[in-house]
Amino acid sequence: MQRARVPRRLSLLAAGALVLGGPASAALLPGDAGATPSSAASLNTGDVTANLWEWNWPSVAEACTGHLGPAGYAAVQVAPPAESVSLASTGDGAHPWWEVYQPVSYGLTSRLGTRAEFSAMVAACHDAGVRVYVDAVINHMAGHNNTVNTTYGGSAFDPAGFSYPAVPYGHGDFHHANDGYCHDDDAGIDDWNDKSEVQNCELVSLSDLKTQSGHVRGKIAGYLNDLIGLGVDGFRIDAAKHIDQDDFAAVKGALNTTTAEGRPPYIAQEIFPGASNPDLKAAAFTRNGDVLGFAYAMGLKTQFQDGTLANLSGIPSWSLDADGSQTYAMITNHDTERDGSTLSYKNGSDYTLANYFLLAYPYGKPAIFDGFAWSSRGQSPPADSRGFVTGTDCSSGWQCITQSIGIKGMVGWRNATASATTVSDFTATASGVIGFRRGSRGWIGLNDSSGPSTASYPTGLADGVYCDVITGGAGPGGCAGTAVTVSGGTATVTIPARGAVAVHADAMSGATPTASSGANRGSTTGTSFRTGNDTWS
Repeated sequence: MQRARVPRRLSLLAAGALVLGGPASAALLPGDAGATPSSAASLNTGDVTANLWEWNWPSVAEACTGHLGPAGYAAVQVAPPAESVSLASTGDGAHPWWEVYQPVSYGLTSRLGTRAEFSAMVAACHDAGVRVYVDAVINHMAGHNNTVNTTYGGSAFDPAGFSYPAVPYGHGDFHHANDGYCHDDDAGIDDWNDKSEVQNCELVSLSDLKTQSGHVRGKIAGYLNDLIGLGVDGFRIDAAKHIDQDDFAAVKGALNTTTAEGRPPYIAQEIFPGASNPDLKAAAFTRNGDVLGFAYAMGLKTQFQDGTLANLSGIPSWSLDADGSQTYAMITNHDTERDGSTLSYKNGSDYTLANYFLLAYPYGKPAIFDGFAWSSRGQSPPADSRGFVTGTDCSSGWQCITQSIGIKGMVGWRNATASATTVSDFTATASGVIGFRRGSRGWIGLNDSSGPSTASYPTGLADGVYCDVITGGAGPGGCAGTAVTVSGGTATVTIPARGAVAVHADAMSGATPTASSGANRGSTTGTSFRTGNDTWS
């Protein structure tokens, strides 16, 4: 029997009987205070998302305005915004990060900010050209094994009685042991290859919503439509593997179009791999939207840690969660960086180089992850004594690779090469040193070895002097970083140890960066400083 890897939920078991709690708040509906969306005149093209996990709403807004919009990011993903439990004492310490995955209502007062702050954040991101995707927890509510009921918004709930009156949900809105849906004596998932059990029983005592119910589906759709009314453009569906595909299709069918673009919201579903049952594999869920690229991330970890970048010349079988057109690709996320199944910021240059590759290779829709520094798996993000998350400080406690010069340069590189959908002239000068081009639009070289590497590469670019976007790209007077000369379509390039060089057709010496290079919405602001293996600006 293969067990699923669910660290945020397993934290519940480690904590024993948890505390939740508190006062009550009325459900907020579209049209309430702060619900007026701001539709941007235009949003950035491209497909790159910045996943700013557990950043508070003012910090996300600031990032959109100062960095993400100007760099050409298409979207920002934010953590669950619904009111959740507030846990002053657990086995993972006070206010662990997984609080936000235990909702008690669909109100928008949370440890990340108020409804008004959320609405202002969406408006600011849209004004910067950046869409907003929300991590939506709709499979379950807060665990019924909680022994207290404190919350961030003041809503009362009775965990043992399966009562969440602010929604409202009651006992009959949840799956229970041997209720005709969950055929298990303790209501928990024991067989991770049994579709019925995985989708109708409880994930480590989290109160599992009966999504077969029209009432439940209506409440879920109402919550998501409230967010759409505030301007949200898409959703990352948490624990989507645990929701029947037909049930979620019904919810999805009840969703409104987005306010900024008038299209169906983007959907990316969390389907962790490991099941042998084809009905529980990622490909079985693509009819409802994209799926997260877990297998791709795990495969890239192997190649970068082993220094075998030469193996990346194609998309081998390890990467195929689904077709690239339906994969929300990543190097890591909040779960996998903690269980070690993928790379994380703790892996230094391997992590940085893998993110460059993610942006360069034409597979999936890439999401670049920024969370916070951690030393224990369940610890809280930087927060005050009440658990409310404090502002992001890229020099202390937070990870900000999305704001680094190299990553922002590679977002522009990806946007500039979007029309060239295939890789050409993949060249491995050593096991850990590679270069390839995207048509006549751009070339990148990566060096995962301990010394610099000099070699000649076919670039596909017209002759001229190009500006390396990893070290700064094109500036007003020429190259802000390394200059690369192309002659006869070929460039002789020295790629630094544990580093990369990337050039594209829209970043030439003496040229002003164009919209396709990512500098289409103002200039990047802020001071420069160094953290870890990259420079932030």
